[in-house]
Amino acid sequence: MEHSSILATLLLFTICLSTSSNAVIRDPCPSPKTGSDLSVIHIYDKCSPFNPPKPASSWVNTVLNMASSDPERVTYLSSLAGQKPTSVPVASGQVISTGNYVVRAKIGTPGQLMFMVMDTSNDAAWVPCTACNGCSSTAAAFAPNTSTTYGPVDCSVPDCTAVSGLACPTDGSGNCQFTRPYGGDSIFSATLSRDTLTLGNDTIPSYAFGCVNAVTGGSAPPQGLLGLGRGSMSLLSQTGSLYSGVFSYCLPSFKSYYFSGSLKLGPLGQPKSIKTTPLLKNPHRPSLYYVNLIGISVGRVNVPIAPELLAFNPSSGAGTIIDSGTVITRFVQPIYNATRDEFRKQLAGPFSTLGAFDTCFAATNDEVAPVITLHFEGLDLKLPLENSLIHSSSGSLACLAMAAAPNNVNSVLNVIANLQQQNLRILFDTVNSRIGIAREVCN
Repeated sequence: MEHSSILATLLLFTICLSTSSNAVIRDPCPSPKTGSDLSVIHIYDKCSPFNPPKPASSWVNTVLNMASSDPERVTYLSSLAGQKPTSVPVASGQVISTGNYVVRAKIGTPGQLMFMVMDTSNDAAWVPCTACNGCSSTAAAFAPNTSTTYGPVDCSVPDCTAVSGLACPTDGSGNCQFTRPYGGDSIFSATLSRDTLTLGNDTIPSYAFGCVNAVTGGSAPPQGLLGLGRGSMSLLSQTGSLYSGVFSYCLPSFKSYYFSGSLKLGPLGQPKSIKTTPLLKNPHRPSLYYVNLIGISVGRVNVPIAPELLAFNPSSGAGTIIDSGTVITRFVQPIYNATRDEFRKQLAGPFSTLGAFDTCFAATNDEVAPVITLHFEGLDLKLPLENSLIHSSSGSLACLAMAAAPNNVNSVLNVIANLQQQNLRILFDTVNSRIGIAREVCN
């Protein structure tokens, strides 16, 4: 298999929690962090448990491979944003089989090590279970029969009866089963279950998640998903006072090999002084972290953008979200085109196109490239060049590391992605309805 295919398959990052490993997955490096302060490493790191290849020779092509599923994810997020609320404790956001970060967690008693996709735009947790028919790797599946604290949720429980897609008997007895669409042409079924979830030194009893037992038409992310959204089934909601609705992360550079960033759960150890912008809440899709983006500057020029293109609209889902699962920032086409055109105007060409990047130029000009500033309510985020440009490994080419959102009927959502979040501390405070952003060297 070529490196590009392996990179697209293996995911970009891993988050190492300070728990011991089991026989399923080797733990290459012990984590120096304890409690709820967790180390963040990516797939190329020397501590990666997957032993992946190093990035391809062309760094631009590597990032393009990373971002190959971005259009599907942005389209999916846009479709979510305008929908009426539903309660989906299993696979609410797993119709897009991508995941740029995975969290090292343990499920059950004794704990079974799982590397679960961490997603800030989804709530539910789910893992493939042993004997799963069609799952990509049963070797790393969760074995409920070996856990002394595992239990399926009964159909009579409100969490089950409120969910669409359930397959309970007419008399309401038996285990809560679900059949859900996945990835367009795929379907998977799961049992709503509860068991102990361990993150670092923190133990969370009776955590609700989906135990996947069958996938047809495709494959699910190998070891499941852990939702960090704002909805009722997310980690924040299920942990209550343990984390007080607060977490933050600092993502290291994609090219970092020897260093790690961090994920901090709970209010302890969070930055004391950090500029914040209000969190906006869409009642139709409360999981998403909406912020009020009010403008964009390129250099000293305020890009002319019609206010309605930036406005938050819960009914249509329009507005701007911060998302951990998208690689490069996507703006709706009129916003992106105006920003790109001003960027080109201030930087001598010629310009070329490479994949999703339509503004590539000789890297000798990157020192004079204009700074892009995102203006949020109460907060200006001036992107360092490493967050707005992507360079080839040879150093001869640089590209504006942003793109237009897919141009379709649901194209109303702007997504601030993880490449633009590198070496920044992003604080999510759902209790006080705010997001904080501060410069931090995550490496």
